[in-house]
Amino acid sequence: MSDSSTRDAVSAQDVATYLRRHPRFLSGFPDLALSMVVPRAEGSATSLASYQLEVLRDKNRELNRRLHELYQTANDNERLTVRTHQLTLALLRADSTSATLATMVACLSEDFGGELVRMVLFEPLPFDAAGERIDADWLQVLAADDRALEPFAGFLAAGDPLCGRLQPDKLALLFGERAALVQSTALLHLSGRGMLAIGSSDDNRFHPGMGTLFLRLMAESLVAALARFERRNGG
Repeated sequence: MSDSSTRDAVSAQDVATYLRRHPRFLSGFPDLALSMVVPRAEGSATSLASYQLEVLRDKNRELNRRLHELYQTANDNERLTVRTHQLTLALLRADSTSATLATMVACLSEDFGGELVRMVLFEPLPFDAAGERIDADWLQVLAADDRALEPFAGFLAAGDPLCGRLQPDKLALLFGERAALVQSTALLHLSGRGMLAIGSSDDNRFHPGMGTLFLRLMAESLVAALARFERRNGG
């Protein structure tokens, strides 16, 4: 390489270094900024001012997209908050264990679009003063140490809502003969009282990355509503 080309290369590097250290340099020389060209990824070139304007427009579009997403999320959360509040009120209005459980299932099915709602509760149930028995296709009552519950040991120990695809043995216990229809599930922990499952034929309806706050709140509301009947009977 000749001395001349070496000096040119060093000079270009010096200019680049200087501009990095003084990013506002071109603001004092607007004519220079307008005359400079910037290479594009597609191979063409544009003026620095045009390039900066396009970058700002891209950023503005991205900010608008994010703002729209935040707005949509806020609206969705507001609707969920209202529905969860209405569910809690409905549970508090129920005057028996069976009415409370039936209200929960009905609200999840009608207000939250749950395709299949199933409960597995542990003995003994908090019966009301009349000693009512509950007979429904969406309810199973098992002993807490029943061997059929072994696949759920980890879930029951953790106590957190679980969303996603479940193994066939878990689906079989929860949904019985309709297990094959379920592609994704939201599983709620009922604080030592059992489990509540919401099944969907859409494999993307419930997924591991989704938020579970509202599921937790609904489960806690049901547990609190059922506890009324235990206290009523001195349990």
